[in-house]
Amino acid sequence: MGAYILRRLLLIIPTLLGIMIINFTLTQFVPGGPIEQIIAQMEGEGDVFAGISGGSGDAGNFETENYVGSRGLPPEFIAQLEREFGFDKPPLERFLNMMWNYMRFDFGESYFRSISVMDLVLEKMPVSITLGLWSTLIAYMVSIPLGIRKAVRDGSRFDTWTSALIIVAYAIPGFLFAILLLVLFAGGSYWQIFPLRGLTSDNWNQMGPVQQVLDYFWHIALPVLASTISAFATLTLLTKNSFLDEIKKQYVVTAKAKGLSESAVLYGHIFRNAMLIVIAGFPSVFIGVFFGGSLIIETIFSLDGLGRLGFEAAVARDYPVIFGTLFFFGLIGLVVGILSDMMYVFVDPRIDFERREG
Repeated sequence: MGAYILRRLLLIIPTLLGIMIINFTLTQFVPGGPIEQIIAQMEGEGDVFAGISGGSGDAGNFETENYVGSRGLPPEFIAQLEREFGFDKPPLERFLNMMWNYMRFDFGESYFRSISVMDLVLEKMPVSITLGLWSTLIAYMVSIPLGIRKAVRDGSRFDTWTSALIIVAYAIPGFLFAILLLVLFAGGSYWQIFPLRGLTSDNWNQMGPVQQVLDYFWHIALPVLASTISAFATLTLLTKNSFLDEIKKQYVVTAKAKGLSESAVLYGHIFRNAMLIVIAGFPSVFIGVFFGGSLIIETIFSLDGLGRLGFEAAVARDYPVIFGTLFFFGLIGLVVGILSDMMYVFVDPRIDFERREG
């Protein structure tokens, strides 16, 4: 197992390098770089997209005439901006400098917020951790018992109506369900039961410990529910099918023939084998919920997390934030992939990845 983990760790380097090269190359052909963003704001156009026509410059070719021809700004001013942002250097040199800094976990400073990228990520992290962690835990806590019960009562009326219910829940878009919750329970048109924005109340620091915990859950109830609703179907059906596959195997028939009770067979023999794929996939599921689909939920419930940070950085062409977060979370995603494999071995020590590779 040690040799397998070492190989996987070494593979992180070329994989991460490939991700960064592809994304850095693509930005060289996207119109509307940070310098044009500044020029657009100075001329009162709001953002660069209001002023792009044809191909007036791009993210990688920051030659002075690309800006001056249509803006009429002094070349000296444009040249100063290029030096400040580092665009006076060739793309290859900028990329190598960027990767050298990232290898030392120096992600630089945001172009437009005067704050380091790492501090900015840490500032937004609580929202994304809240949505990702609680959504994953609730999905597992509900889906695993439900999937086991559906497997045991396969084909029954309970199995039929619960399947219909979770499929309907899966079919509802998360943003639509979020809006429905907002309208019904957050003062949209009916009841003002839950708050509309933030993770805590303004006077949270003046509350006692119990009040702080209750206030926190009061704020996250609706966004967590909205981000969890579609996760039940996949996890429940995966659990059910895993148990059904194990129930039909010979060792289960043998255990029942020895006189073991149904619960002893179910939880003493079937559970570990059936839950292998479900439990071992927890790290990757958490990362998926952590990063995926949070932008709309954060926007609807006025939460300032990593989803909105990534979107705003992409719109503003804030390259340090874009590439810094891409490198950081790409690295986390690759490490989590290794942790998922280790979880398989932890759940079932009989699994040997080294022997399979051989």
